[in-house]
Amino acid sequence: MQLLRRGDTGQTVAQLRALLASQGLLPPSSRSSAGTAADPDIFDITVEHAVRTFQQRRGLISDGLVGRATYQALCDARLGFGCRLLSYLIACPMRGDDVCTLQERLLELGYDADRADGIFGSQTETALRSFQRDYGLLVDGVCGPATLRALRQLQPKVRGGRPVLLREQERARRAGPALRGKRIIIDPCHGGTEAGIVVDGATEADLMWDLAQRLAGRMASTGMQTLLSHSRDTSPTEAERAAFANTAGGDLVLSLHTDGHPTALAHGLATFHFGTSNGTSSTLGEALAEFIQRELTARTGMLDCGSHPKTWELLRMTRMPAVRVELGYLTNPEDRRKLLDPAFRDVVAEGAVVAVKRLYLLGENDQPTGTFTFADLLRGELNGCAS
Repeated sequence: MQLLRRGDTGQTVAQLRALLASQGLLPPSSRSSAGTAADPDIFDITVEHAVRTFQQRRGLISDGLVGRATYQALCDARLGFGCRLLSYLIACPMRGDDVCTLQERLLELGYDADRADGIFGSQTETALRSFQRDYGLLVDGVCGPATLRALRQLQPKVRGGRPVLLREQERARRAGPALRGKRIIIDPCHGGTEAGIVVDGATEADLMWDLAQRLAGRMASTGMQTLLSHSRDTSPTEAERAAFANTAGGDLVLSLHTDGHPTALAHGLATFHFGTSNGTSSTLGEALAEFIQRELTARTGMLDCGSHPKTWELLRMTRMPAVRVELGYLTNPEDRRKLLDPAFRDVVAEGAVVAVKRLYLLGENDQPTGTFTFADLLRGELNGCAS
């Protein structure tokens, strides 16, 4: 779809206003500051504020622009649990807030529906069939009236918590602390004709491609398998990058980016993992994001901008933990100076590998943040292989 922004007009804008009104973010007949009825076909400042509010709620980039991801999220949000039959459609998977609610109910009842990402996939169908079988329902993998009624009757009295926590921790425990054999998908941003942020000849795509090569080399030296999500001359969509990671059977995904801002004062490092506004998140993804955040800020001295949950497609659509790293602002002179230094990119690559190692150590035989060197890591891997 076309990108919608303030000043646009037409039927698509009228549909956008109706979607925002259905979420209580825009009154059905909003009025302008002059007190007259606002034109329902104009994307004005009131609509922009409503869009930003919705984006913040859903963990999207809060830019006030309506692209495919924001419009899809608005459509998903319209669907209440029980308003339609839910089933697994291979060619065009069903998605929406009602699917997310179904996944959350199944997880709370102990069925492995994977993460509550709002997409009805094969894992959700398997969990639903298991529920139907256990409770004497027709095992058809369809959430119809009878299944819906049973789910509502059996919903727990105490809600919330992190139902996927123990399951994800157990997967990490079974994988073991050794890095050898782990398959890591490295996702450098942009590519091809898309350079990303460009400042004084420094391009985001080139810097992150170089960092990806340095990271892949260090990971390979520990025995890990590394795959790049795309070639240097291509720039797939986030959904395509996620599909590649899923097909390749990766254990983790690391997506590498830098940021930019109209003001040169913006600076610092941030990491992002899958998570929704209601507390559903990828537990291992969150843990890895925090490890990376702590290691890199300790080693680089960059401003700690924190680790945050988001519902961006690469984070939501991967079946394994995924972390997006925003490594400074190219628009900030000091961050740019660091990013242009190959030695700095070496430090970042080493810190990222150490963070992955910490994830699989699960708190055992660990060392303080910033003190675990790459040499320590290699010695530990060699000793582990020898034993």
